[in-house]
Amino acid sequence: MGDPALPDQVLIDLGGIMDVNLELYKIFYFVVKAGSISRASQELYISQPAVSQAIKKLETRLGGQLFARTPKGIVLTPEGEVLFKYIEQGYNMIMLAESKFTEVMNLDLGNIRIGASDMTLRYFLLPYLEEFHKRYPKIKIKVTNMPSPETVEFLKMGAIDFGVVSLPLYSNEAIEVFEVMKIQDCFVANHQFSQLAGRQVSIKELVEYPIVILEKNTTTRQYIDDFLSQYSISLLPEFELATSDLIVQFACRGLGISCVVRDFADEYIKNGSLFEIDLKEKIPPRHIGIVKLRNEPLTTAAKRFMELVQGNNKLKTEAGLL
Repeated sequence: MGDPALPDQVLIDLGGIMDVNLELYKIFYFVVKAGSISRASQELYISQPAVSQAIKKLETRLGGQLFARTPKGIVLTPEGEVLFKYIEQGYNMIMLAESKFTEVMNLDLGNIRIGASDMTLRYFLLPYLEEFHKRYPKIKIKVTNMPSPETVEFLKMGAIDFGVVSLPLYSNEAIEVFEVMKIQDCFVANHQFSQLAGRQVSIKELVEYPIVILEKNTTTRQYIDDFLSQYSISLLPEFELATSDLIVQFACRGLGISCVVRDFADEYIKNGSLFEIDLKEKIPPRHIGIVKLRNEPLTTAAKRFMELVQGNNKLKTEAGLL
């Protein structure tokens, strides 16, 4: 029984296509281009009888004559000319496909699709994108900016080649994870909260103040919520925002105590606009990671990008920079 969704005629046609001997069409193409069986046999490195036999076999399969003999040699019949018109197009497309394949393998052509959050893009991915573009300027790179959980979902759907996310992942059975950079979450505030500066502050005291934090659909928010739950604290933020940049700006304006990855606030801490609150209960560090589908091969361009990241991070780790 065939697939009921396909008419019988379609099934027959598909079966016929699968039986096509492409080698016969290749020999036919070379005979036409060479203008004779003898020259075609030389170009194909096979005997003249083998070429003649292949043409006869193809004619038998098609039920018609492809060549006519003349005093000047062989010429295509009208039916043969129609066939050759399409065979030539197909052969040219195959040659083009091989050429494009070689270009992709040599990184003269191709694209990479990357998913990244604002944090991972700004503080990890950007310099690698710059370096990769310098090395392989013909590779097109598309970066989709979204929170880490959405990046993972895009990866599972096949919409991106790999993602750069903040860890930990909370559901990663189908995902491979490569840790690439350590990060530290912290709470920062401006001078309006100076009573918290210069001393250790407990989590229970801290959450009595207005808190500014990322929205709940982010890995960072889930990580902080899980950390606070260890102390039986459920956070009720004053502001929930979409990006870490906004969180820092809210802190600079005194709108609350902001929870942010330290790299985002480092510039403001150094110039005195903000200070980091010294928590008694230390937030454990975590990592930025590259994620890809387990057992799914990457394109040549995506593999080369991964090699660039992992190679550079190995050197940084050995130098004690990560």
